[in-house]
Amino acid sequence: MPFPNAMSFGRAIIALPRTVLRHAKWFLWFLRGRNRTETLGEASPTPPPQNDLQRHFDSTQSGPGIWKWQHYFEIYDRHFSKFRNKPVNVLEIGIYSGGSLRMWKSYFGASCIVYGVDMEESCRAYEAQGVRVFIGDQADRNFWRRFKQEAPKIDCVIDDGGHTSLQQLTSFEELFPHLSPGGIYLCEDIHGAMSYFSAYVSGLSCQLHACPIDADLTNDERRLFAKASPFQSAVHSIHVYPFIAIIEKRPAPVTEFVAPKHGTQWQPFLR
Repeated sequence: MPFPNAMSFGRAIIALPRTVLRHAKWFLWFLRGRNRTETLGEASPTPPPQNDLQRHFDSTQSGPGIWKWQHYFEIYDRHFSKFRNKPVNVLEIGIYSGGSLRMWKSYFGASCIVYGVDMEESCRAYEAQGVRVFIGDQADRNFWRRFKQEAPKIDCVIDDGGHTSLQQLTSFEELFPHLSPGGIYLCEDIHGAMSYFSAYVSGLSCQLHACPIDADLTNDERRLFAKASPFQSAVHSIHVYPFIAIIEKRPAPVTEFVAPKHGTQWQPFLR
């Protein structure tokens, strides 16, 4: 699937964060005013219930270390739960002390194969049954080409690597085409409102809305329709959370979007 060149695409949208920030400041001011009015006398919101990932993390008090933001676990479970106890391939970029490789293996189940990538040769020590380790630089496209020759299609990618925009961009552009249909690409630790990778993802989300719309006034089943672009045919959705972006691949390509018009009673101001 063709993706925009990172450099040319970045230049086209580099001003996006500044625009977003201007609107965000106004929106935050508006929300603060509403919250002072609407939450007066109300109890604090209930935190989300724990899931198995959170429980695994909380119970890890010794052994190989895991270091994650607390709010990540609800996000992980929301998007990854459909893959549990299935024969899936999971890739985590950034092994560090090996604890999260164990966490993913425990969460996804015995049928899961976990692949870990890190620059440090010492991380080979975390290979185990159902866990395979690759040593390489995630900003090196040649490394990813070698990885894709040896590893099967991946169902879930978790980029917890070096956290620089160059590393995140390179890994995404090399690995998203290697995702299985319906696969999920999750990049975490995107820090800073001026992050280049954040601007890149925002630009990608705009491509989901790009569509020349046609109409057929003689056919209510195809009253409006739009040809899907190659990007829309490949990408199902993009989700953004604090410090995290998720890009989901479609289970199958689509060729068009259709808006049928049903019913018999219509207001006269719109035909």
